[in-house]
Parts: sequence; C-alpha cells; structure tokens
Amino acid sequence: MAREGATAGSALLLAAVALVGLNLRPFITGVGPLAADIGAATGLDLQGIALLTLVPMLLMGLFAFAGPSLQARIGARRAVVTAVAVLALASFLRLFVATAALLGLGAAIVQAVFPGVIKQQFPGHVGMVTGLYSAMMMGGGALGAQVAPLVTAATGDWHAGLAWMALPAALALALVVCVLPRDAGSPAGGSAAAAFLRRPRTWLLMACFGLVNAGYSTAVAWLAPVYRELGWTAAASGGLLAVMAVAQALAALLLPMLAGGRADRRPWLWLTLAMQAAGFAALALRPEAAPFASAALLGAGLGGCFALSMIVALDHQADPARAGALSALMQGGGFLIAAMAPWVVAVLHDATGGFLAGWLLHLACIALVSALYWRVHPRSYARALEPSATPPVIIAMGIGSPRPRPAPAVTPGAAPPPR
Repeated sequence: MAREGATAGSALLLAAVALVGLNLRPFITGVGPLAADIGAATGLDLQGIALLTLVPMLLMGLFAFAGPSLQARIGARRAVVTAVAVLALASFLRLFVATAALLGLGAAIVQAVFPGVIKQQFPGHVGMVTGLYSAMMMGGGALGAQVAPLVTAATGDWHAGLAWMALPAALALALVVCVLPRDAGSPAGGSAAAAFLRRPRTWLLMACFGLVNAGYSTAVAWLAPVYRELGWTAAASGGLLAVMAVAQALAALLLPMLAGGRADRRPWLWLTLAMQAAGFAALALRPEAAPFASAALLGAGLGGCFALSMIVALDHQADPARAGALSALMQGGGFLIAAMAPWVVAVLHDATGGFLAGWLLHLACIALVSALYWRVHPRSYARALEPSATPPVIIAMGIGSPRPRPAPAVTPGAAPPPR
C-alpha cells in the first residue's frame, strides 16, 4: 500500500515537472509568428520587435544568478511556487500591458532552481527526468508558436494571442502547490555559487550554453518572419516554428536516454552541434528547398544540446544543491549571451538586407562550441571545480591553465626567504 502511494506521488511529481517545463517557452515563441501583426499595430521595426525576445531572455539570465541565494533563503518549494505564480499573472496581464520583464523573472527563477529539485527528487534518474523537463519546455515552445496565431485570428487581437498562456500556467501552479515536497534542511547552493564563479569551468559552461541558445533565440525570433517575407501566412510560418519545437522536444527527451549509459556526453553533444550546423547551413543556402526538414533538423540539434548541457552541468556535482547552483550559473551567463542574438541578427539584417549574415554567425558559434566541449571530459569534473589561483577570464576558454610556482631555493643554514 505504501509502495502504491509512493508510486502515485512520483507520478504526480513527474506531471508537475512536465507541466512546469511546458510553461517556460510559449511566451517567447508566440512572438515570432505575430511579428507582422505586432509591428503593424505598434509601429515597431525588426530591432524593436527583437526586444520582445531580448528582454525576457536577458532577465532570465540576470535573475538566474539570484536563484541559488533565493533558494537558500526561502527554499526551493517557495521559490518555484512564487515563480510559477508570476508566470501565470504576467501572462494574463499581457491583455493590458507589456509584461516581458515579469515573464523573464518567473522563468529565470524556475530554471535556476528546478534542476536541483530534479536531482534531489529523482537521484537515480536525473538524465531521464531532465530530458522530460527539457522536452516539455521545447513542447511548450511548439504550443506557443502554433496557438498564438490561431487565438489572434479567432479574436482579432494579438494581445489575446499572447495572454492565453495564463491558462496552462495556472494549471502548473495548482499542481506544484499540491505535490512539490517541502524543503528539508538548508541548502548550500548559495555559498557554492560564489565559489563556482571563481572556477574556469563555470565560465566555459556559460559560454557553450549561451552560444548554443543564441541559435535558439534567433530561430524563435526570426524563423517565422523569414518565411513571412517569402509570402507565407502567419499560421503557416507558426507551423514551421512548431515543427522545429516538436523536433526539439523529441530530441531533448530521447538523446539523454540514449546517452544515459555513458559518462562522457561529448560525442552526443557533437552530434547535436552537427545537426544545428546542417540546419543553419540549409537556411543560409537554400531556405525554400526543404523548410520543414531544415527546421526539424535545427530543432533536434538545439533541443538535444540543451538537455545534454543541463545534464553535463548536473553531473559535475553529486550534491543536488551544489549541482543546481552550477546549473543556475551556467544558465544565467548563457541566457545573457543568448538574449543579444536576435537583436544582433536584426542589425545584420538591416545592414545587409537579409538574414544570411545571421545564419553564418551561428555557424561560427557552433564551430567554437564544438572546440570548447573538447575540454569537458568526465575525468576533469572534480578537478575543474577545485579552487584556482588564475583569474577565470584568462583560462575560461582553455587558453591557459594555472601552473604551480616553484619554491625558492634555500641555502643550508641560511634564513628562509621572507613571505
């Protein structure tokens, strides 16, 4: 009987993981298919519309740094419940005012705290549950891209096309309140975060995560407008974005399972980077040749890489609070990088008259990340997070490594050198 109750509790907790993940992307992916409607109603140009993606992702990065400290102060449960409530309220308020900042805040806190919760509650299935969480996040992106133009067409108001997202957020809030366990003890993530910022590995993980998610933020912002420029309707271009997001979700769910038997995740990471490169190359060279196949390939690469990157960060530490703190820092720095990508691509578009330069920029980022991941071998996990005397900015990219300073020679009978 007790076993049945524990199974039911675990199933409800998995449902909460899935539903929370579902709410972390629709408010971003719903903007792209509505870009033309928003621009026509507000007078915003491409760079202005890019801010609707930039602002929440920028805040997702900034507030992620506060996640470990917030968790240490009020606990993971209260932090997650409060953040999901903010998501629900901010989505509803989109009917009346711009709430990109609030949405970014809510998503940032969830993303900073939730990976540690997963490692705590599912210690034997971290890869699988992280894959589920990531897959639902990407599935939420597909839902936002597909539903936003349909609601807009049905109501005649793009505000409603964005505000409907309050409904699944309210459901997630109710489930989290009911099933998320209360915190036991005081986590050490807050103090660990400060120590991790002095480690080169933390900065390397930030760079890799940020450059990969820069491709995601650019795709959700500009993939649909690219095809609107080619004559596609809002619903059709939203469907293309939804295909990309579904491929993301499937890859985020399946690739961690396939990679679960290996401690070294790098071959799988390189596979996802190759898929991203193929997708961006197709968009750069022949965007009309096979748009749905290109979007699916790009999405699979982005989704699989996101999930595996999260797992690699969690693999670095056995303690859930410390692992969650490292994951939060990786996401914080990463989203700060990723937030700028849609605006940079918009500037390149205005300067060159097309999106080719933007796609080529992301191909260069993929090449850089592929090289950086060479250093992330499982044997280096423990050593990489030991204290280092060398400033992180110098060796974050693997340019150098700290070398022990030889002790000065002492002549027998002489006084030791001053310290």
